[in-house]
Amino acid sequence: MLVNGQPQRTIWFDDAQQCVKIIDQTLLPHHFNILSLHTLDGACHAIISMQVRGAPLIGVTAAFGVYLALREGDVDLVTICERLLQTRPTAVNLRWALARVQAELATLPVSERTVAALRLAQQMADEDAAACSAIGDHGLPLLEKAWEEKRRQHPEAKCLNVLTHCNAGWLATVDWGTALAPIYKAHFKGIPVHVWVDETRPRNQGAFLTAWELQQQGIPHTVIVDNAGGHLMQHGEVDMCLVGSDRTTATGDVCNKIGTYLKALAAFDNGVPFYVALPVSTIDFSLGDGVREIPIEQRHASEVSHMQGLDAQGQLSRVQVMTSHSAINNFGFDVTPARLVTALITERGVFAPNRESLRPLHIGAGAARD
Repeated sequence: MLVNGQPQRTIWFDDAQQCVKIIDQTLLPHHFNILSLHTLDGACHAIISMQVRGAPLIGVTAAFGVYLALREGDVDLVTICERLLQTRPTAVNLRWALARVQAELATLPVSERTVAALRLAQQMADEDAAACSAIGDHGLPLLEKAWEEKRRQHPEAKCLNVLTHCNAGWLATVDWGTALAPIYKAHFKGIPVHVWVDETRPRNQGAFLTAWELQQQGIPHTVIVDNAGGHLMQHGEVDMCLVGSDRTTATGDVCNKIGTYLKALAAFDNGVPFYVALPVSTIDFSLGDGVREIPIEQRHASEVSHMQGLDAQGQLSRVQVMTSHSAINNFGFDVTPARLVTALITERGVFAPNRESLRPLHIGAGAARD
């Protein structure tokens, strides 16, 4: 996608400097800064600190992390992958990517693994970008149909209003994104899309990242507080919800950023379609009950008690916004039951959120994960 009018990916290998380059997403939207990763430690820190985030991008970053570890001289694939696996427990793409890398490299002589690891990581990055573009292609007809129906019922309508939560754009992947990919495709096709952007406390990925992405692409959008979505739906201001996923079960339960479940409940109550966009690699076919089986990451309390922004002098500052004497729970994700999901949009098509519909996806990419 575009940054200041120039094509940009979230992660790539710099041949000239012989390092992995990433966008430091903790500084957006105020500063656009490129970081260099030279070691396994650097890759792990980037994932833990959320300099890179989003399930697909975490997986690709881990693949590059394996390469960096091998280049440092560490030849123990199992230990390397176990360390990377501990960086984020919820996103299944991390486990999927590491299992793929480990399986492919284990068959090679040690002397050939470093070069092969880099080649594989670059291949996985390209595959992710292609998959996200395909998600956009499969999701586009849903937006086209919604816009045609809205214009038929309301000839005076000026735009299609889509509500999203957190950041499931290209910053969460290598390129294009998941939930934002259909929106980008619709915008490029001339459909007048307007996006309601949930702020997504406590890290404000919607306000900081999604809004920045949409602004860079010239797509109309409005940032709203997390609890405004239900109100907008009650008043007919939301035509559809479109979110991403960090892990989806074989039965269609969707684990996404905390607050997604509440949006799905409001959408269900108001008859608003609730779509989830995700690559097939995000489906965990070993799980059937998302609420009981998906591990929910608890992040540091400081994400709730403190906020980052520009001060009066235009400097990036971090301030405490609450008392130090209250206990804090900072659940990173929640699970939306399949019954609240209208459909799942993948790179292989649009599927109903149930085991029977998703079973064909288990063949091939999914089966390799079990």
